Amino acid sequence: MLKVNQLKNQNSGNFFLIAGPCVVEGREMALEIAEKVKAITDRLEIPYIFKASYRKANRTKLNSFTGIGDELALSILKEVGETFSLPTITDIHESDEAALAAQYVDILQIPAFLCRQTELLVAAAQTGKAVNVKKGQFMHGSGMGFAVEKINAVNPDVQVMLTDRGNSFGYSDIVVDYRNIVEMQTFNVPVVMDCTHSLQQPNQSSGVTGGNPAMIETIAKAAIAVGADGIFIETHMNPSVAKSDGANMLALAQLEGLLEKLVRIQEVVKKNS
Repeated sequence: MLKVNQLKNQNSGNFFLIAGPCVVEGREMALEIAEKVKAITDRLEIPYIFKASYRKANRTKLNSFTGIGDELALSILKEVGETFSLPTITDIHESDEAALAAQYVDILQIPAFLCRQTELLVAAAQTGKAVNVKKGQFMHGSGMGFAVEKINAVNPDVQVMLTDRGNSFGYSDIVVDYRNIVEMQTFNVPVVMDCTHSLQQPNQSSGVTGGNPAMIETIAKAAIAVGADGIFIETHMNPSVAKSDGANMLALAQLEGLLEKLVRIQEVVKKNS
């Protein structure tokens, strides 16, 4: 079971949800998304973690939007958590960010392309906060056990999660291999399927990452059927104007219907397991 402060609906038996905008664009949008998703997940009894990056470090172009300022964005994340009694999660990219971000959020997230960075994993573990490590697009699930080992060696009490976001073979596309979920669950940690980033189409000639949001429901349904512990979805009121990753985000208006379907699928899975 996932052990994170303020996480509600844990006794429902449902998968947990990590959801929110790709990046903190402003206070009002963050609070509005959190409020609406919380209302949906409370009704469906889905444990919910609010997600938003306080800064984006992995942009394709030098002039791409990276954030509204570290301290401001982190303070908004803290306000979201306190206002709605929700656990919050954000990415860190360098070791010295861990201690700073840990003052504001409940979970530190390690981006996929940094999942082998020992100093970053150690710094995250030293904060005592829960750590979500995204599986590198260049790795099979079985290799992620070493990330878990690194964190546990520093602090065995830290809650570790692993998240799959597909595998890249070049050609500006990503493929999901659901064996990775099963492989990573052998490390006795909660395993999450990132249903939006796994549909990215990176490194487009335009310099803006593309995506295929029409397939989000397909990825999510399959993940629940396989037995994923959690679902990761980036969502926005209007993805077409989002300042980061809008091409592969789910419109907020579509989230409730999708989650209803996923809850029903999980009920069937549990009956037949």
